[in-house]
Amino acid sequence: MGRINTNVPSLIAQSNLTRSNEDLQLRLERLSTGLRLNRGKDDPAGLIISERIRSDLEGVQQGIKNAERASSVIATTEGALTEVSDLLNSIRSLIVESANTGGNSAEERAANQLQIDSAIESITRIANTATFGGLKLLDGSQDYIISGVRSSAISKTQVFSANFSGNNAIQVDVSVLASAQLGALYLSGFNAGTGGAVTSSTTLRIAGSLGVGTIEVVSGTSLANLINAVNNLKAVTGVSASLISATDATSGVVFNSTTYGSDSFVSVERIGGPSDPTEDTVKIYKAADAYQIGAGTGSIWTEPTAALSTSNRDTGRDVTALVNGTLADSSGLKLSIYLGSLSLEMLLHEDLATSLNATSNFNITGGGALFQLGPEVSSLQQSSIGVQSVASENLGGTLVGGKLAFLNSLKSGQDNDIRTSARRNDFSQASDIIATSIDEVSIMRGRLGAFERNTLSTNVRSLQAAYENLTSSASVIRDADFAEETSNLTRAQILNQASTSVLSLANQQASQVLSLLG
Repeated sequence: MGRINTNVPSLIAQSNLTRSNEDLQLRLERLSTGLRLNRGKDDPAGLIISERIRSDLEGVQQGIKNAERASSVIATTEGALTEVSDLLNSIRSLIVESANTGGNSAEERAANQLQIDSAIESITRIANTATFGGLKLLDGSQDYIISGVRSSAISKTQVFSANFSGNNAIQVDVSVLASAQLGALYLSGFNAGTGGAVTSSTTLRIAGSLGVGTIEVVSGTSLANLINAVNNLKAVTGVSASLISATDATSGVVFNSTTYGSDSFVSVERIGGPSDPTEDTVKIYKAADAYQIGAGTGSIWTEPTAALSTSNRDTGRDVTALVNGTLADSSGLKLSIYLGSLSLEMLLHEDLATSLNATSNFNITGGGALFQLGPEVSSLQQSSIGVQSVASENLGGTLVGGKLAFLNSLKSGQDNDIRTSARRNDFSQASDIIATSIDEVSIMRGRLGAFERNTLSTNVRSLQAAYENLTSSASVIRDADFAEETSNLTRAQILNQASTSVLSLANQQASQVLSLLG
């Protein structure tokens, strides 16, 4: 070694010392931050994946918070509905008490009416004041907005959930495949020259979905009087009667159930009568046997010409309809569908439900309570639910005389208050309205409870599991392994010290050249 201008061993020692210093700094940084990834150069691919996971973690964590907040909203809503339910039950008790007209006075009924008025006002007040953080809960602001509903086609609509999926509106199309029917039986109690009078005495046992009653029919009873006798028992039996032709007193009698659907029926059974069937003019038929319309003569009644095929019972039929191409569940005039994108119930108007191949449509244009439950803003990670108004003007819609009557019709001076019901000796309408109101609130509470249990709670548990797994994955990529890093730190410290010593020796070697000059 005789060169002094270039100290190659020193350069080598410097290079190694620089690398050992960088390695030492890296170990110190990882141990001080607890992270394996502190900047992009540490692991570029790992940084990309870890940042995506961190983004997912933030979304999942917020989704958990959203679901927990939604649970709080639902709990607050249900708490208000519990009070409404208690008030409705108290109203029902007062109506039942007032119906006992033989055991209470007019003054007592007036006092009951005051309590009913107060309870109805309280229900409306709760509907208007129930809030969560300034968010109105029961005044209808969380309900869906519906437009284009024809009252002559659809009497009542309740939308429970609707997924717009980026659309401004959802069109709901209703198409009747099979019409709703009343239970119907037809009685022929006449012949030529009788002028619409029953010519054989008998007893008719009339039964319907409400109960059973009997009518004594004597020879010579006019069909008009028979009809009046049947209709006087309508509230007891659920069966009404009318002439087959309103303009022909000899056309015969049709017995109808008062409600549509397979749960309603009419039964007219003859007890006693002539021993010779050929002399019996009181004959009961089903529509397929004896009831014809037109036949070219203007008559709507045709006596069977074949052997008599009598029947004493007929059942109604539920309407059958498609809603947006899906066969809806039906009960009488009611339709309901429960799909992932749309859930609703509707009460069809009699004109639409009894018309074969009739159609109608309306639009859901917005509204509903929308909850973001997932880490990404998409319709698949959102859920919405409609919370209807429970104000007395919107609660308990019940068909009374072909028109909807609501809870507010039970207030003083309205059509179904206690005093009006007492005057007509019929509390059934008021009872039906309050029963519908109780059912609507109970169903609403049930839907909210199911939403909280089956959607929100399961969503929280699912997101918590995802959060745990994502955190574990991010830790594998980003976090420092202290056992490994402390070992590498010791190695880096030793190499740093060794490199420093070697550099010192390399620098000393050049001075040894001076011995050659001595």
